[in-house]
Amino acid sequence: MVAQISGPEQDVEEYFSGNLALVLAVGQRGLEVTVRFRNGNESRLVHHERGSVKRGDVVLVNNDGYVKVPKSAWQEQPVVYIVRKVLEGRLLVEAGSLTRTVPYSGDKELQQGNTIEYFEVSEKVNILAEAPIRALDHRDNDHDLSSQFELTFEEPLGLEMFGGYKSVVQRANEILRLQLERQDSVKAIGARPIRGVIFSGPPGTGKTMLAQIIASLSQAKFFVISGPQIVSKWVGESEEILRSIFQAARSADKAIIFFDEIDSVASRRSEDSHEASNRLVAQLLTLMDGINKGQGNVVVVAATNRISEIDPALMRPGRFDWEIAFDLPDVEDRYEILLKNGASVTTVGDLPYELIAEETDGWSGAELAAVWTESMICALRRGAEAVASDDFVEGLERAAANREQKKKGSLNES
Repeated sequence: MVAQISGPEQDVEEYFSGNLALVLAVGQRGLEVTVRFRNGNESRLVHHERGSVKRGDVVLVNNDGYVKVPKSAWQEQPVVYIVRKVLEGRLLVEAGSLTRTVPYSGDKELQQGNTIEYFEVSEKVNILAEAPIRALDHRDNDHDLSSQFELTFEEPLGLEMFGGYKSVVQRANEILRLQLERQDSVKAIGARPIRGVIFSGPPGTGKTMLAQIIASLSQAKFFVISGPQIVSKWVGESEEILRSIFQAARSADKAIIFFDEIDSVASRRSEDSHEASNRLVAQLLTLMDGINKGQGNVVVVAATNRISEIDPALMRPGRFDWEIAFDLPDVEDRYEILLKNGASVTTVGDLPYELIAEETDGWSGAELAAVWTESMICALRRGAEAVASDDFVEGLERAAANREQKKKGSLNES
């Protein structure tokens, strides 16, 4: 299916952000379309209608094909690259530790090593510097580096935004907020401070969101670290990033350092482990031990869906010795998650929340959110401005089909 969606552009931007893709190339016969998603992944789509889109168009990819949306939905932002080589009609560029090629018209005289600002839709290029500029090259002090990992909240977050998992929410709220907000009382009692908490469970169960909510409620600084951000090809750079983040956290009145998918940063060390990985784990152990010596009001929270892969040294007392398990939601949790996710959606009539909750056994919170996405697609497709009961049921069917397709793809890859 190929369709054209019109309407208020700001609504399209808000609604389609998760599935948007940029058209990179259209085959000679107009039946093959190469697209790039926001996460950088590229895919080739095959359809039976000619001339539906052209290079630079923005589309939403779903189970039925793709839906063309206004270009403003892409919210084009420039990407900073370092030029590795100028090719015929293309540039070989460096982004962090990765290299890729991008189209290039040749309208500027670029040289190897130039730092450029690149716009993917228009292919416009601006030269920022003649020499390479990297993350650690343009800071004046450690604060400049750590601030790249600090997440600030434009509006306060509350527990009412989190659906389901009542016992998990209560436990996390008690452990983290009591530690951050009543540190003097903890010291007066003489108890060992809580410094490390592991959120374990399948992807899409709300581990990151709950950590953000508690940080906002506690008015604590919130630093977010993921493996690809700090694992650097430059010797010693990753350890320096970690040290600067921990130092900034200790300097704050209270702070949470959140490791997303910590298993990618601190996996089990062995004789076959890379030396850089071993150094990174050793540095993290040292920094967590420093927190335990009373330096600052900091709690380190880590999320993982592979807790068995984490280096055992991190699980010892005084480090990550508290675990909160995020299992897949039960039927009551799913009902509440559906209500929370749909709170901002315009609906008409009574929607079968109970039916959807019962039919989605084994689904994560993120997968339940996809039901709303598909339901809104159904409503838009029939020209409606509100989601009705039939849209909701069809949205479940479409989300279930997509979920099954992803499972088959995972099995094929394994």
